[in-house]
Amino acid sequence: MSKTKSNSTRAVQVGSVTIGGGAPVSIQSMTNTPTHDVEATLAQVRRLADAGCELVRVSVPRRRDTSALSEIVAGSPVPIIADVHFQHQRALEAIEAGAAKIRLNPGNIKDPKHVARVLDACRERRVPIRIGVNEGSVVERHDKTLRQAEQDALAGDYRKHLVDLMMDYLEGYVRLFESHSFENIVLAAKSNDARLAIDAYEALAKRFDYPLHLGVTHAGPPETGRIRSIAALAALLAQGIGDTLRISYAADPVLEVLDAKELLWSLRLRERTEPELIACPTCARLEVDLLPLVQQVRERLSAIRVPIKVAVMGCVVNGPGEADDADVALCAGKGRADIYVAGQKRRTVPESDMLTALLEECKIVADSRTQGP
Repeated sequence: MSKTKSNSTRAVQVGSVTIGGGAPVSIQSMTNTPTHDVEATLAQVRRLADAGCELVRVSVPRRRDTSALSEIVAGSPVPIIADVHFQHQRALEAIEAGAAKIRLNPGNIKDPKHVARVLDACRERRVPIRIGVNEGSVVERHDKTLRQAEQDALAGDYRKHLVDLMMDYLEGYVRLFESHSFENIVLAAKSNDARLAIDAYEALAKRFDYPLHLGVTHAGPPETGRIRSIAALAALLAQGIGDTLRISYAADPVLEVLDAKELLWSLRLRERTEPELIACPTCARLEVDLLPLVQQVRERLSAIRVPIKVAVMGCVVNGPGEADDADVALCAGKGRADIYVAGQKRRTVPESDMLTALLEECKIVADSRTQGP
């Protein structure tokens, strides 16, 4: 079961998924296949959905991409969002193809009449639009006052100046949409600077009641990008800010989904649906080779599809205490290990049997929860 967020915004319907209005925070990702390659794109969409992704965005820069979109929409297990830049015609084609939502930067479409045509088409089909600005686009468009602000960076004015610029751009876009009686909107204000992203979204939450799409843009590879992303998104979600999110990596997008799930589970914004593995950080007290064991347990637990808490501990200092809080726990010592179930010692096994014994007990607990009372 998913939990609702604390701060409610307007509700926006994206296919079968509700964003805002107190709905659970939804997980998004984006394909990196050529969209016109229907087979490859649908294969990646399905991998993302299997990993727990609820909304998938695809880029449609060319006519052949929007031509493929109707087949992708029809074959996708989750709503498809069309990512559009510069050419309003791509947005119109994506709407016609059945996209559940459009991602649009109105600043990239110069003719207001073209923006109006997109709004009319979205209104007719009840397709929401995500309006996004980011630090990079704001810097590129702005005038000399930004360079003056750079001189004041040490005084902290630079970041505030950027946030103010991002808010002003979004304010203009929102008012433009509202002037056309279009309020089916989701907002985003991204940066690759975690602190700036926090400031920008906090400002958005104070200024608008439209749902917010959280993200840190250009975060980098997972090794560093997950720190940058989680630093910003966790700070915002813990305040009740954010209605949907994408963690962005220069990597397989499935990794984005897995980390997003763990983030929401860790903040208790979602009920965990898979095993939780905890392990001691290791120290000189270890008398077994724990790190390979932890990796083996992690890999083998992926076959279990119910939420059980498993602890793998390497000494008597942390082991018994963690065992009390885990469904199944292994407390290793020299040449042997104690296996606990629900805080009670179940058996002692030699080191060579540790992995097998732990997984046997995990399966028993998982099976009992699957079968019910």
